[in-house]
Amino acid sequence: MGLIIVMSAMKPFVVNRYGRIVFPYNFFPSLDFSVFETLEQFAAVIRRDFEEKAPSEEDIVARLESGAYRGRYELLRDLALDLFWVNRYPMTMYEKRPTRWRDVPRQRDDVFLPIFKPWEGAELTAAIEAGYRRLAASWDEGTEDKIFRVLLDIFRHKKGAGAELEAIKPTVGEILANPRSLTYHLLAHNPDYPGYGWDDIVEYTHARPEIEALMRQAMVLHNQFRWDRAKMRVIEVGKLADDDFVVLYYPKNDDVLQFIRRVRGGRRARPRKPAPAETRKPETPYPPVDVRRRFGIMPRLEALAVYKGERPCTNDDLVRNAAYCWSPMTVEEIRDKTGIEQRLYTELDLDHIALLAAERALAKSGRRPEEIGAVIFCSCTSAKMMPSLATWLSGHLGMFQTHTSCDVVAACAGLPYGLSEAVRLLQEIERPVLVVCGEKFSDKIGTVRTSRMIFGDGAAALVVGPAPAGAAPDVELYQTYASGPMSEVDSIIWPNPEFDNNITVYGPEVRALVKRYLTQMIGELSSLPHPERDSGSYLDAIDLVVPHQANKTMVVHYARAAGIPPERLYFDIDQVGNTSSASIPIALWDAVSEGVIDRPMRIFAPGFGAGAVGGYVVLRFDPAIVAR
Repeated sequence: MGLIIVMSAMKPFVVNRYGRIVFPYNFFPSLDFSVFETLEQFAAVIRRDFEEKAPSEEDIVARLESGAYRGRYELLRDLALDLFWVNRYPMTMYEKRPTRWRDVPRQRDDVFLPIFKPWEGAELTAAIEAGYRRLAASWDEGTEDKIFRVLLDIFRHKKGAGAELEAIKPTVGEILANPRSLTYHLLAHNPDYPGYGWDDIVEYTHARPEIEALMRQAMVLHNQFRWDRAKMRVIEVGKLADDDFVVLYYPKNDDVLQFIRRVRGGRRARPRKPAPAETRKPETPYPPVDVRRRFGIMPRLEALAVYKGERPCTNDDLVRNAAYCWSPMTVEEIRDKTGIEQRLYTELDLDHIALLAAERALAKSGRRPEEIGAVIFCSCTSAKMMPSLATWLSGHLGMFQTHTSCDVVAACAGLPYGLSEAVRLLQEIERPVLVVCGEKFSDKIGTVRTSRMIFGDGAAALVVGPAPAGAAPDVELYQTYASGPMSEVDSIIWPNPEFDNNITVYGPEVRALVKRYLTQMIGELSSLPHPERDSGSYLDAIDLVVPHQANKTMVVHYARAAGIPPERLYFDIDQVGNTSSASIPIALWDAVSEGVIDRPMRIFAPGFGAGAVGGYVVLRFDPAIVAR
C-alpha cells in the first residue's frame, strides 16, 4: 500500500510548445482520496487549500469600497479564488454531466444531484462590475477584460453562495424524497458548447506571468459550467419534466466513490498512533570521527561528477504557474525569501540521472566496474523500493557482485552519511566505493508552494578509493546526527497524506533544526585543535564552507549567528535550487567551475534536513578530481 501511495503522488511538469514549464496540477485540482478516511480529514484539506485563501463575495465588495485594490489584477485574482472555493467540491470530487431527466437513473448509489438553497447575488455582482470599471488596468487591459468577462459571468449565474454547499451530494433517490429540493435545470443544452481543452490551457502564454496564470484559472473555471449559463436556473426536482436537462454529478474516479461510501457507511477511522515519548538528550555527546586516528585505510577522493537538471524553472515560471491555493507572491519575494533565482528540473527519471552521474564519475576515476567494492545511493525521493536503486545502479554499471549495495535515506545530510559509510566500508573491502547522491523533487511537489519555491532535481557521484600507504585522508572528519523533537523530525514529510501525498516543508520547525545543528557543528569544530598549528581551532583551518543548499537567507542567518561570516560560505542555490542529498556535491562541482576552489582546499560541508538528520564532513578537496 505504501508503494502505491508513493507512486500515485507523482505529478510531473510538462513543457509546452513555447518551451515553458507548466504544472498542470496547479490548475486542475486533483486530490488523492485514498488517503481520506473521514469527512473531517477531507474538510481540513478543503479549508486549508480553498477556504482560507479565498475572500468572500462581501470581502471583495468591501475591498472595492475601501480602495484596497491597486489595480484590476488584484480584484481578478480575488474573484478567481472565490470561484475556486465555491466550486471546491465539484472540482475535486465530481464530473458534471448534463442529462435529460428521463434518462437519469433513480436507484444507483454512484450518481448524484447537487442541491441548492436560494441565493440572490445581483447586488454583489453589480458592485463588483462597477468597481472593476473604476480600477485601472494592471498590465494588459484587453486580456484583463477578457478574464473579467469569464469570471463575472460565472459569478453572476452561480446558484449558491458557497458556504452552504455540502461535499457529499444526495443520490437521485435521496433528492426525490423531498420534491421541493432545488437542483440545476438547463433550459437548453448544447453538447458542443465551447470550452477549453487541455492544450488550450497548458499552451496558453502571456508576457506577464501573473496574467498567464490567471487566464489558465479562468479557463478551468469556465469549463465547470460548459453550457449557456444565462439559460441555467434552479428548479424543484418535483417539477422536472422528462425532457428537462439536469446536471448529474459522477465521482471523478473510484477513489472518490470509495471515499463517499466510507463516509456514508460510517466506517471507523484507524486508531491513532501513540503520542511520542519525551525527548531526551544522549547521555554523552557523540564526538566527530577523526579518520586518521580511527582507521587504518585512509580515503582518497578519486572523482566527482554531477548531472544537473536540464530544465531551468525560474521564479517567473513559478508566478505564471500560481496555483488556486497559493497566496500571492512576486519574483522578488521568492528571491528575497529563499535566495533562489531558478531551480533546475529534469524530464529524466531519478535512476537515469543517478546512472549518468555514476558513469561520469567512474570514467573520471579510471576505475572499472569490477574494481568497485560497494555502491551507496543517498536519496529521499526514490520511489524504487525493490530493487534498491544502489543495486539497480550496480547492475547497470556492470558490477557482477559488490560487498554492499544499499540505499541510505538521510535527506539533506546524504553526503555526510554516504561518505561516512564509505570510509567504514573501505576498512572491510580495501577497494573503491561509489557514493551516489540523487534527487528528483519536481514530480513530488504538486501544489505545495513552499516546496515548489525551493526544491530542484540533480545527481552527483563520487568515487572514494583507498589512499596510498602513508597518505593523508581526503575525508579528515565526519559526523552524523539524527532525531530530535518530533516537531523537527516531521518538519519535512514525503509522502504527506495531509497534503495530497506531496512533499511538505514546515518552515518554523526546519529553521529550528537548522539552528540547532549548525550551532552544534560549528561548536564542535571550534572546540577541536587546529590540525597543523599549536594554536587556533579546526574551524580556523577551514578554507571554505560549502553547506547544504537549503535556503540561502536562512543558512546565512544561522551561520552568522554561530560565528561564520557570509564571505566564508559558498552558494550555488540561486541557480540550482535545493537538491537535498545532491546539493553539497553539486555545489563543490560548481565552486570548482567558477574558480572558487582553484587549488586543494580544506572544505567544511555541513548538511541538515528531513527526519531531523544532520552531519558534516571536513574534506581535503582537490579540484583536479572534478569531471568536466
